[in-house]
Amino acid sequence: MANTPQAKKRIRRNEKRETINKNRLSRIRTFVKKVETAIEAGDKDSANAALKEMQPELARGVSKGVYHRNVAARKMSRLNKRIAAI
Repeated sequence: MANTPQAKKRIRRNEKRETINKNRLSRIRTFVKKVETAIEAGDKDSANAALKEMQPELARGVSKGVYHRNVAARKMSRLNKRIAAI
């Protein structure tokens, strides 16, 4: 258990950041899922449109520290590759 006021403050801050980061991750996953469903449907135009919407969200996740930049680059690359294969 935290004893110092600063440690208690860090616990409160960490809980707030956890909820914010969970929401951010959920939002990014939703955008990725939109791209994947468009790919599965075989609709290249809507997949490209969904990918364009997903890119800034993924980049924002990287800048906020939710995703590592290499993870985001790998996700983008794999989705681009799947769209190109349609």
